Amino acid sequence: MSPGDLNKALCGLHLPTDPRVICGMESLDDAGVYRLRDDLALIQTIDYFTPIVDDPYAYGQIAVANALSDVYTMAGKPLTALNVVCFPIKLLDISYLRDILQGGLDKMAEANVILLGGHTVEDAELKYGLAVTGTVHPDRLITNSGAQTGDKLILTKSLGTGIINTAQKAEMASPEAVRVVTTSMSTLNKKAAELMCMHQAHACTDITGFGFIGHASNLAHNSKISLTLFSNRIPLFPNVTEYAQMGLSPGGLFRNKDFYSDKVSFSESVDILLRDILFDPQTSGGLLIAVPPQEADELVEHLHAENIPEATIVGETGSAAPGTIMVV
Repeated sequence: MSPGDLNKALCGLHLPTDPRVICGMESLDDAGVYRLRDDLALIQTIDYFTPIVDDPYAYGQIAVANALSDVYTMAGKPLTALNVVCFPIKLLDISYLRDILQGGLDKMAEANVILLGGHTVEDAELKYGLAVTGTVHPDRLITNSGAQTGDKLILTKSLGTGIINTAQKAEMASPEAVRVVTTSMSTLNKKAAELMCMHQAHACTDITGFGFIGHASNLAHNSKISLTLFSNRIPLFPNVTEYAQMGLSPGGLFRNKDFYSDKVSFSESVDILLRDILFDPQTSGGLLIAVPPQEADELVEHLHAENIPEATIVGETGSAAPGTIMVV
């Protein structure tokens, strides 16, 4: 669903309020946060989607990494999960589902998350994901609304998963491109989140379905600051520009472009294909972290040392019109 469709669905609805809700539906943040005590809050999120890779085990791993990411984004610790499964039992052998679930279980074990159960329905289209519960100290919560003027912006994973996955569906992606993007999507954002907390991050969001521009726009809007993004520093997956030039772009890219285009300006020097890639919907993408300028270089060094080599300073915050983005 596009952000525009979601806004239309919510329009006119009366959302309940509670003083214990720190982040609710109206905040456009990555997950909901509910205060239990002065020193403890719950983080809750849910995410599931149709297969984006052919390998069912890898699909299970990616779906779990993607669902856990919203908790990591907010500096939380994911604790428990519930499986969400829609399965076409008349079309696929049950062994396919077993492989998906095994991939998910192995990724949850890596994250020290316990599966408590879940819900399965028969559906014509396969879908898998998790509902996740985590915890965070309210004073250590990181949201997408805390960025400050002068912060540096760090991106921890390359862009282009939507385009490469579209190329894979068309059987036009190279095996190496598929391998690289699958490895990235199945990698937890756990270590990146731990390091951003050590370096006094002011704000964070993960790059998923709304694309890089969409999630950066939400961070800028909620933080009431502007962003400048450096096009020559933004990491891209190998072959993604080639596939974009071939027209192998998912429909979500164009929906994101339609909704967010009025919130971003591009310098004439920015390549036309790169402009589209910045709207590409990502699956299990990286973190976009706003940190004090004096912390940025050291955080990038620590991310590289922890086998997150794509981590790069890709921009900075400013005091131009709040919520606006300039790509130079």
